[in-house]
Amino acid sequence: MKVSREQAVQNRERIVEAAAQLFRERGFDGIGVADLMKEAGLTHGGFYGHFSSKEELIAEASARALAGSLAVWSKRAERAPDDPLSAVAGAYLTSRHRDNPGAGCLLAALGPDVSRQGPPVRRAVTGYVRSAVDLLTKLVPGKSKATRRQKAISTCATLVGAMVLARAVNDRALSQEILDAALASVKA
Repeated sequence: MKVSREQAVQNRERIVEAAAQLFRERGFDGIGVADLMKEAGLTHGGFYGHFSSKEELIAEASARALAGSLAVWSKRAERAPDDPLSAVAGAYLTSRHRDNPGAGCLLAALGPDVSRQGPPVRRAVTGYVRSAVDLLTKLVPGKSKATRRQKAISTCATLVGAMVLARAVNDRALSQEILDAALASVKA
């Protein structure tokens, strides 16, 4: 059965949204095309009508998730003009974010896996990191742009690294201690 152009666009959106969540929850290799399509409410056979490969979907879903994260950071910063950096860090370094990787930061969920992906995925992540650093450079203190940029890169690494560690340990108290210590470090 042929679907309308509008329905095809909606179907593609459902696939990308489902993939963005499921990749963060299960990893790029943790879910196959058939299960992904099932989660999106579509048939496996329709996948190749939308994407030439799983890698193409990974790149698009990654870009979508990363753009969403950057938008959240920007909104948090705008809502707290007096201390935007604390607002961003405070929202990121939470147990809720830790416990819901499918709705959170792609880098914290899949950072090591990204290094094994092809150029399209790495390009999406590189663009995001540049944009995140640019945003953080506006938020961190410092007299020169070079000092602020260095602090922004360090802050980005602290946020993502802390979330990775907080998710990796099986001791809830230690996990929370990691999040709290990273937040204190960013605020200092």
